[in-house]
Amino acid sequence: MREGRYPSTTTVQKSFWFTKVQDGEPVALQTDSQYTGRVTYSSTWKDSTLTITNVGNSDSAVYKFRFITNHQDGSYTGDPGVTLSLTDLHVKVGTSRYSSSWADLTCVSSCTLPPHSSYIWFKNGEKIPRKTSLTYSDYFEYADSYSCALQEHQDFPSPPVALILNKHAPKLPSVSVSPSAEIVENSTVTLTCSSDANPAANYTWYKKNGNPDFQPLSKGPELVFSSVQSSDSGEFYCAAENDLGRRTSEHFISDSSPKKESETFWVALLSWP
Repeated sequence: MREGRYPSTTTVQKSFWFTKVQDGEPVALQTDSQYTGRVTYSSTWKDSTLTITNVGNSDSAVYKFRFITNHQDGSYTGDPGVTLSLTDLHVKVGTSRYSSSWADLTCVSSCTLPPHSSYIWFKNGEKIPRKTSLTYSDYFEYADSYSCALQEHQDFPSPPVALILNKHAPKLPSVSVSPSAEIVENSTVTLTCSSDANPAANYTWYKKNGNPDFQPLSKGPELVFSSVQSSDSGEFYCAAENDLGRRTSEHFISDSSPKKESETFWVALLSWP
């Protein structure tokens, strides 16, 4: 801010920068608690430079320079002042088409940043290695938080954004069979159960053993027959359960003809009331 010239009989008794006016009087930045320890002046006979350290978004304001002389009514303010506009980086969360627990993140600023800027991403306060692009996608768990920063200003990250998963009971489990082709006796067969659930579901496999009730057979998403036999034929289903509910799959029937490797098993999916 240029001070200008004044007669030799005029002396400057006080000069300061301000943003606020209280009771009709400008409040010097040195006495403003918002700027304590963060402002310094560098002045000559013709100009004054204001330096603010640890600049934050709250420092956005119109800054004016004022000096007071030894003459009555000899107070002058530089108008219109200098406008400082700041904006924090912030993380924009996009909706993922893949999963309710997959986030597409973008580091956003209303300022015009240099082209090809490099970024730093943080997850739960820890730097994510080798992630320097404007966007970042990740599978997240309940209440994981993310922030971003420009690589050359990594000490000034954006405010963290916590990603909160919507908890829900398991949805209808689906069952896949591997191999999907005809199954030969003594081969390995794997049934896999999966369900969209949050928190993640626990799985239990059941088999009907000659009575109306189904008996628990195995826990975990996979049911593996390492050397499938005719005796493994039966009616199966899986259940997915978390603390919000339980859901069972449709029922599978596996059957075979007599024990011959040349014979094949078949697996069918049936609707169950």
